[in-house]
Amino acid sequence: MKDERVLLAHGSGGLLSQNLVEEVFKKHLSNPHLDDLLDGAVLQLPAKNIAVSTDSFVITPLFFPGGDIGKLAVCGTVNDLVACGARPLYLSAAFIIEEGFPITELRSIVASMAETARLAGVKVVTGDTKVVEKGNADQIYINTTGIGVLESKFILHPLRVQPGDQIIITGPIGDHGLAILAQRQGLAFSTPAVSDCAALNRINSLTDMFPGQIKCMRDPTRGGLATVLNEIAAQSQRGMVVQEKQIPISPVVRGACDMLGMDPLYMANEGKMVIITGPEKAGQIVCQLRLLKETAGAEVIGEVVSEHPGMVLLETELGAKRILGALEGEHVPRIC
Repeated sequence: MKDERVLLAHGSGGLLSQNLVEEVFKKHLSNPHLDDLLDGAVLQLPAKNIAVSTDSFVITPLFFPGGDIGKLAVCGTVNDLVACGARPLYLSAAFIIEEGFPITELRSIVASMAETARLAGVKVVTGDTKVVEKGNADQIYINTTGIGVLESKFILHPLRVQPGDQIIITGPIGDHGLAILAQRQGLAFSTPAVSDCAALNRINSLTDMFPGQIKCMRDPTRGGLATVLNEIAAQSQRGMVVQEKQIPISPVVRGACDMLGMDPLYMANEGKMVIITGPEKAGQIVCQLRLLKETAGAEVIGEVVSEHPGMVLLETELGAKRILGALEGEHVPRIC
């Protein structure tokens, strides 16, 4: 492509638009559903029940340790489908690009999306590109919509949560939030802050391995672990007690949060999942999670209780209990 930057004409639908689609998007995302470049894709779905999820990504900076906006756009929607208990199959991708955006960076973003989609077992089957005038956007925004199939007869929902159920987090929390904050503020630590951005499609096999045991899953992105637990507690009208000492937090996140006066329980994650499961198989589920690289740090961190409906209590390392509320206000803006 001769032009080094995105022009308004790249969004016009004309020859430059066709060149952009062919030489950037189709080149990296090619598959039989996408290659015809029709107005939409006709898909065959091997199940009666499907899950659909959509998300928009406006993160800054676009590139960060552990990922970029392209990888994030795939992982974010894949993980939302996994949280529904679905096996992700297809994605759509829509790009809003600011005039003047470097095409070399666009290539890198699309190549990252393609590689992440390949590893997650999904195909980008349709998409759209719009270009807006310089100053009317901040470089690039991406929207992805995902479709997945539900192969288990047990639907995941907060209303299935019962007293005695165990609360699992699939690994250390707060890494994504700290990585983005460090990049923006130019902070350096003895151990680098790296985002946990990852697709968790491999954990959806747990619903088949442990039928009926997994009640609810939710990925703790914006608002962090504390906010997601409060959402589940409110929707299920069950209480939760979480053990502070059981919550995995990496030394770099703990140290940075202590220094900056931030709470890792509210830091964003992009490669973790909260799993509520029956008590009978909780230990086995954790063992299975630890066999996977992306969930190797899984821990049981608490329990669902009949008391305090709709509330989350944190039992501190000293044995005292306090209310763990949801995030109020904006913790770190444009985190995903």
